[in-house]
This record gives sequence, structure tokens and C-alpha cells, in this order.
Amino acid sequence: MTDASQLVSRLAERPILVIGDVMLDHFVVGAVERISPEAPVPVVRFAREEYRLGGAANVANNLRALGASVELIALAGDDPEAGRLRAELARRRIGASGLVIDTDRCTTRKTRVVTTRNQQVARIDYEVDAEASGPIEEGLVAAIERLAPGASAIILSDYLKGVVSRRAAAAAIAAGKKHGIPVTVDPKVPHTSYYAAATLITPNHHEAEAITHMRVRTDDEARAASRKFRELTACENVLVTRGEQGMWLHTPAGDTALPAEAREVSDVTGAGDTVIATMTLAMAAGASLADAARLANRAAGIVVAKFGPSTVSLTELSDR
Repeated sequence: MTDASQLVSRLAERPILVIGDVMLDHFVVGAVERISPEAPVPVVRFAREEYRLGGAANVANNLRALGASVELIALAGDDPEAGRLRAELARRRIGASGLVIDTDRCTTRKTRVVTTRNQQVARIDYEVDAEASGPIEEGLVAAIERLAPGASAIILSDYLKGVVSRRAAAAAIAAGKKHGIPVTVDPKVPHTSYYAAATLITPNHHEAEAITHMRVRTDDEARAASRKFRELTACENVLVTRGEQGMWLHTPAGDTALPAEAREVSDVTGAGDTVIATMTLAMAAGASLADAARLANRAAGIVVAKFGPSTVSLTELSDR
């Protein structure tokens, strides 16, 4: 097993290509002091608002926080939110030359009304989730073929918002094979058949149960379900994230159980983004799957103690 500090020191400047559904997480924060006389709902007195990168953009942001060089392929609308998205990506030095504009959709935005105590009151989603097709899909595939040769690994971050079409997924996996680099997938159940031949898929235990029709509660169940998942998806390796029960890594060489490392849990939003970002970057740095999974497990334990989509720094990983 590689020492974690040695592995962390190898992460910086690895070029990673992220392909997936980007979104803006918009937080409207205020204090709740009374219930509305108009309906039994809390009245939130506005205090502030903030925007964070979400979805595949949060994966990219996690990679940058760990020192990686990142290019992003995604869809956005022709709207003000796309400009805000580009500005946020530029501020974090995330390459956005692969951002394809679709005039028939809006840039995905999730507006959350949150109290000053981090309690969510409501969420409003602005999105068009139709799968990319025609010239838009052609643009995504062209971007994959253009940017993949410069990457050390490829991540497919699938949020079912249109980017990860069957053809786009196939192009990404084919590019990985062509250039000899790993392709990892944060999956969604309806696209199970899209991910064949991926290097690694990282379902959570709910997704693993839905795809395999098997319970995932105990270690024995996790072992059986991960093997079945690998057979059904025709991927090479599987990492099942199990919340407070940690993770389960299944490879052709065997299985590894990873107990959870969280000291406290504030918010699990975006934890899967942190896991796949850390896991993929470690693989690109030459780590074994088991060592990469241990580092990703450590990163997940840190990020769930933070509110909203968050990142983990190299310093935090080294000090853990």
C-alpha cells in the first residue's frame, strides 16, 4: 500500500478531462422568524445569496482543488447563467473550450432557499434534460476527440441532463482505449448500457441496488452486488459508495472493504463528485485501484463535514 502523503504529492498538474452535466448551485440564504399568514410555510428574510459550481462542474472544481489541470466538456444555454458559469470556471482556471452552447435549453441551475442554520426550505430547478442529439451531440463528440489526447484520465459525470448520450459515452470510452488512459463513470441508472468497457464505475448503494435488484446492506451483500453490477454493465471495476458504511471496491483481482472515515456529517451534497475526482486523479498519478479508493474514501470523509457542494485540498488530504 502506497503511503497517502506520497500519493498526494503526485496529484498536482495531472491533466484530467471531465465530460458531463454542469450546473450552478444557487443558494438564497436568510433567517426564519415566523410562519406566513398566507400559507403554512416559513417566511425567509433574505440575508445573502451565493453561487457554486455543481454537477460535473463540481467534479472539475474538486480536481482543481487537488492541483489537477482540468478541461471540461458540457452543455449550457445561451443565457446569463452561462456567462456566470464561464466566469466561475475561469476564476478557478478550469478549461471551458469544450462548453457547447445549446440555444434550445437553459443552463441548469438549482436554487435552494436555505436558513442561516443551513436548513433547506425549498429548491427550484431550472433545467432541460433532453438528451443531446444532432449538431449539439456532434459538437460534444468533436470536443471529446479534440481534448482526449491531452488527458491522463477521463471522467464521465452523468446527471441525466443531456450530455452523456450513448454516442458521447461511447466516444469517451473509445478515446480512453485509444490513448491508454482510464475512463471513470459516476453513473445514473437509466444509462447503465452506455458505460460498457469503462475502467471504473462508482455507483452509490441505491444505484447498485436498482441496477442489480439486490440489497446492499452488509459486506457480503456489497460483494455480491458489486460482482453482479460489473457483469451487467460490462465495466472493468466497480466502487460502490455506501454512506456511513464506507465503500466497497470490486476488481477482477478481488474485493476491498473501506470503512467510512467521516468524523461528522453536515451535508452529503456533492460527495460523489469528490469521490470520483479523487479516485480518478489518483489513478492518473499511477496509484493502484485500492490505494486510489482509500484516498477517495479519505476525501469523502472530509467533504461531508462541509455544507453544499465543496472541495478537499491537498493540505486537508495530507493532514488527515
